[in-house]
Amino acid sequence: MDKFTQLQGLVAPMDRANVDTDMIIPKQFLKSIKRSGFGPNLFDELRYLDEGQPDQDCSGRPLNPDFVLNQARYQGASVLLARQNFGCGSSREHAPWALLDFGFRCVIAPSYADIFYNNCFKNGILPIVLDEAIVDSLFKETEAAEGYQLTVDLEAKVIRTPAGREIAFDVDDFRRHCLLNGLDDIGLTLENAEQIKSYEANRKAQSPWLFS
Repeated sequence: MDKFTQLQGLVAPMDRANVDTDMIIPKQFLKSIKRSGFGPNLFDELRYLDEGQPDQDCSGRPLNPDFVLNQARYQGASVLLARQNFGCGSSREHAPWALLDFGFRCVIAPSYADIFYNNCFKNGILPIVLDEAIVDSLFKETEAAEGYQLTVDLEAKVIRTPAGREIAFDVDDFRRHCLLNGLDDIGLTLENAEQIKSYEANRKAQSPWLFS
């Protein structure tokens, strides 16, 4: 998992509440347990004017010109600004996979569904919870200024706007440690690789019949 320390990125506003995981990545595309390849079908129902099918090449599909991620000013966005209860619905881990594969490393919203929120941290995405009034102000600033960027500093736990305003945010210390060091569950386990090897060697010496 890539480390997350500081991100300066273009912001894309997703101005709708209760965006569920089936809207983030529809069920028909959940054909793989790899973490890559889901970006083209992120928000598929909203991005395209036709009905997407598994294994379909997205390059020739008709785009919905009204959808925010299809607009030229938001191309290359890495910060997603969202509304309350983002990521509700089913618990599919493919939802943060699709966001990450598209290029998003940070989501800012007033609230999230718990499982989606936890899955973001495990896959290198920083989900930030801010007061709804602050989120409203960020929506207004994003929509008013083309090329609007935010600097997200995880080490300092602060967001900096182009005008120099600093917005503090809270994040669990353990989750912050994992993101700063690029540690998913496997990475955390491998930090104890030598102890695991030592335990297995001792176990094999004490109970060799278990390994025959």
